[in-house]
Amino acid sequence: MKKTLLFAGLFATLGASAQLGFNPHIDFVNETDTVYVPSSLIKKQVLFIGGTHMVQTTDTYGNPAGAFPAKQWHDFIGFTPDNTSNDLGWLSVNHEMVLADDNIGDGGGMTVFKIKRDPVTDSLMVVSQTLADGRTGEYFNVDFANTVGETGMNCGGIQSSADGRIWTAEEWFRYGTSDIYANGAGVRDTADFTITGSGIAVADGQTVAKYENFNYMVEIDPKTASAVRKQYNWGRQPFEGGAILPDNKTVILGADNTPGMLTKFVADVAGDFTVGKTYFYKEDAPTKWIELDNSDFNKLLHFQDEAIALGATMFNRLEWISYNPKDGNVYITETGRDNPAGSWNDEYADGGIFAKHHIARANMQYATGPDDSDYRDYYGRVLKLDMTNSDISVHIEGGPDFASNVDPTDYPSTHLSNPDGLGFITIGEKTYMLICEDLNGTSNGRMPMGTSNKTCELFMLDMDINSPSLNDLIRIAEVPTGAEITGVRGLPDGKTILFNCQHPSSSNPFPYNNSCTIALTGFDKGFLSAPKVDYDANELKMYPNPAINVVHLNKTTDVGVYDMNGNLIQVLRNTNKINVSSLSSGTYIIQTAEKETKTLIVE
Repeated sequence: MKKTLLFAGLFATLGASAQLGFNPHIDFVNETDTVYVPSSLIKKQVLFIGGTHMVQTTDTYGNPAGAFPAKQWHDFIGFTPDNTSNDLGWLSVNHEMVLADDNIGDGGGMTVFKIKRDPVTDSLMVVSQTLADGRTGEYFNVDFANTVGETGMNCGGIQSSADGRIWTAEEWFRYGTSDIYANGAGVRDTADFTITGSGIAVADGQTVAKYENFNYMVEIDPKTASAVRKQYNWGRQPFEGGAILPDNKTVILGADNTPGMLTKFVADVAGDFTVGKTYFYKEDAPTKWIELDNSDFNKLLHFQDEAIALGATMFNRLEWISYNPKDGNVYITETGRDNPAGSWNDEYADGGIFAKHHIARANMQYATGPDDSDYRDYYGRVLKLDMTNSDISVHIEGGPDFASNVDPTDYPSTHLSNPDGLGFITIGEKTYMLICEDLNGTSNGRMPMGTSNKTCELFMLDMDINSPSLNDLIRIAEVPTGAEITGVRGLPDGKTILFNCQHPSSSNPFPYNNSCTIALTGFDKGFLSAPKVDYDANELKMYPNPAINVVHLNKTTDVGVYDMNGNLIQVLRNTNKINVSSLSSGTYIIQTAEKETKTLIVE
């Protein structure tokens, strides 16, 4: 850890962390060369390292099966439970970078492995397996090359809330052969591709340009480490995220684009996604969803153009989509683009409609509309799709909003920038949203002024809070220099949160110079009721005292922490909480800006 910003010691709200029995919140760190996580009851594990762990491959391009270093750029994590043994289940990890590879296969990729818990420590353990195709080992490459014609740009995906089935999303849109070929460094077989074996009537038998066989949701089977099909009937789009609802029929999908489309597919039969109806979102329509004829393969190939011409609602880069079991609604990260006008004005002219929240934001900024070059969207947000009426609202807005860069001494304790990965975890009876950042830039308060590194953070948010603010966010992880934090996944037992550290700087110490899959375990420990603080008292009150992690004050003020020799240990500005976890056991004096003093015992 290099440099911690002064006065960045504010903590998440009392009610949110109290349900955990400990406060996992960490202070913001400007730069770090490792994965920075809570040090209290949380245990950190590195489960899977790109370029280091060996993956078992199939016969590919005439080369025999073998073991080869895993691809990098870990992104989406999916979890499929094992209901037939004492193992927890299978993890499926995307590899977003597109590379030529004679053994793993050209394009992007995916690795699957099985996990169980250590019965003594609760840590996760990777399970050795022998698959039906004879491969034996711990980590297995998903075979796309021999099944669906390679894959690429494997970014987000879907973990079905009904049964744990997994889809990987092909994100960056491919406009031509050169985009996939990448001067021989990408997908080298660029011959036209004939679709077979998908089980989707409109697609099987169609011959497309090879680049048109990319940009789909692709189902895989983690138990066999093989691809199942590309979902041609969901349309060809720069997909990022999606959610399958518990009815095992309804699919909500988002495209990472400006404009990005929101799509819905409803299967005729539960669990069979080869037959059904495809819709796009139109906010000003009575039913909100307009059907697109998915029996016309050409319309599926040009999904966005077709939807825009019919007045589809335009969003600013939809990222991950996740179903919240607590309220039955769907949540969507809209990561934003700094100045989106130049990216969606052509589609606006062609019939697209701006989402209502963008029109409202433009009015607040005194812009003529989202098509105004002065309209800005630096931070993004998390949206809520109400599944009872299909209304979309902003659940939490990124920010705080700054008109210019922010000096380090004035930098806020919490800043949410460009939310991307999204998930949920239920701990006991309380459900938390999990939000990953992927910064689009560093300006306007996304990072302190003078900082070039994009420090990305992972937050928890208590879903019992109806109108959350930035102060309700609980920061639980930061990734090292150069990295994006992504792939967040809470395990069903409420004990572990998984995430990926993607494309970190090669100068970081091992293993954080590689993409890594990280497990944080211990969130189920020590549930307590909320501490009581007398906020009406005039004199300074503290709780708990003695303390181990966090001391809550009954007022917001500037605070100095002194040892018994009178040495100043900490200074905190405008705070009502003190993190004492880094202090040695002993007795300290707390003094406020109003010259009130109290004795504090740290255990």
